[in-house]
Amino acid sequence: MTRYPDRVTSPDIHVLPAHVARLIAAGEVVSRPLDVVRELVDNALDAGATRIEVEVDGGGLRLVRVRDNGGGIPAGSVGLAPLRHATSKLSPQARSVEGVTTLGFRGEALWAAAQAGELHVVSRPAAQVGACEVLAQGEDVQVARASAPAGTTVTVRNLFARLPGRLRTQAPAASEVREVTALLGRYVLHHPGLHWRLTVDGEVRLTHAPSDHRGAVASVYGPLSANRVLAVSGEGVRGVVSRPELTRARRDRMHVSVNGRPVLAPPELERAVIEGFGELLPAGVAPLCVLDVTVAPGDHNPNVHPAKQVVALADLPGVAARVRAAVAAALSAHPLARALPALRPAAEPAPAPGHAAFPALTLLGVYQELYLLAQGEGDLWVVDAHAAHERALFEHLTRTLGAAPPAELPEPELLHLTPEQTARLHERGPELQGWGLTLEDFGAGLARLRTLPAALAPLNVPRLHEQIVESALGDGPDPRRDVLARLACAPALKAGMLDLGRGQAVLDALAACEHPWACPHGRPTVLRLGERDLAHAFGRRGARDVPRGRDAAPTGGPGVSGS
Repeated sequence: MTRYPDRVTSPDIHVLPAHVARLIAAGEVVSRPLDVVRELVDNALDAGATRIEVEVDGGGLRLVRVRDNGGGIPAGSVGLAPLRHATSKLSPQARSVEGVTTLGFRGEALWAAAQAGELHVVSRPAAQVGACEVLAQGEDVQVARASAPAGTTVTVRNLFARLPGRLRTQAPAASEVREVTALLGRYVLHHPGLHWRLTVDGEVRLTHAPSDHRGAVASVYGPLSANRVLAVSGEGVRGVVSRPELTRARRDRMHVSVNGRPVLAPPELERAVIEGFGELLPAGVAPLCVLDVTVAPGDHNPNVHPAKQVVALADLPGVAARVRAAVAAALSAHPLARALPALRPAAEPAPAPGHAAFPALTLLGVYQELYLLAQGEGDLWVVDAHAAHERALFEHLTRTLGAAPPAELPEPELLHLTPEQTARLHERGPELQGWGLTLEDFGAGLARLRTLPAALAPLNVPRLHEQIVESALGDGPDPRRDVLARLACAPALKAGMLDLGRGQAVLDALAACEHPWACPHGRPTVLRLGERDLAHAFGRRGARDVPRGRDAAPTGGPGVSGS
């Protein structure tokens, strides 16, 4: 669990001066039950709670209750809690707004809940004898003594009952419950070291016992997803990211928190995660990730959104670079061969091996003149020869691109460009020339090609010059990589071109690659199937109980014979 030592604040509550309150005013706090849940959970986390229980009835309009075992509110301050801009989380000095270290800070949550419904607070610090309770509705506040365990329980009943116009515009109860469940799931993902429980209309919907990020993924998305995530640990970045085979067409499972606050991830951070995968992800898909980003309190502003779901970062490019590096490092530390399609519907997914080296594979045969069958680490491997050859060619071109001076064309070649390509040429011209591609605007929608990188000039690729220019001036963010990926595909072995001799050469070339697990376009190069999976699929009752190759590589030879 990530700790933020400055979060637990002084228990003394005070009303912020008007000049400070104006600095943090950011709009209405409570416009739906979801807002009440978010604000109360933030308060519980700020109080240092290790157990947080949330109850919702009637979609939250009838009741929202959040119970925690945090620090509690002292008897001398509890009467101030429902007042507007009354908070223990900021000092009365204006400069305190520039260094917020808590999830809540405006002092509006309880006041807004009392304006929208009936607020009931029962709280007791552990060292205090007896608890206090507060009943607040509108501006009417009543304080009394009570008996309760240490911590705080906040209940909000009959939301918007006095505001019929607002009540009529609320979402159906089922829709609000779905949003509340998703919100609590995000808190579980980013605060996995706590006890969590969500109860809806008396039915427990979500529970989580303290664990790590992988355990939180299991609680929210199930054990199958949890078995396919890798730990991420970098400078100011911690969490998990899914293996390349666990992807979605949408980015709805890319979760980011900043200093413990779940936020809507800026597009720059989502893009950094995807870029960290490099060629391991096909275009148009997104991984599952849970990343906790930590920055200095003064380097972020959580006061740019009424619900604090958006934060402004002082150094967004720097944070994105750290996220990209952390994701790339996590992926490079693990072998990323994907499991073969399950031979039976109930087959369990294969856990990741514990080491990242590409195994030594022994060629067994060729299937359909395109796929290689090989044995290694006790598993059966199927290699897509085209994808593997493409990966090897791509890395070879990458290594040799700048090894020799550019090749001058005997006669400059004129090529037609679209207006978009011409605009990109003006933007990228110096970059292209830096790696040997000299392309000059010739006017009238034409460009003059004068030099090619020496590594690309001799390639036997149809329409070589046109393909290079089209890729270099395409809409991708990395023209150099786009050119090399396109040129590596054309000469790679195709179906019908493969034999045993070429197959062994492909295996050797793939083993020498820095990133052997996927082709430059994100397709897997290899799939693997363990002996145990085969035994189960064939219904062998006396199957040898040996670890799968992806569980633990055997210490002996490539396999052990048996009946």
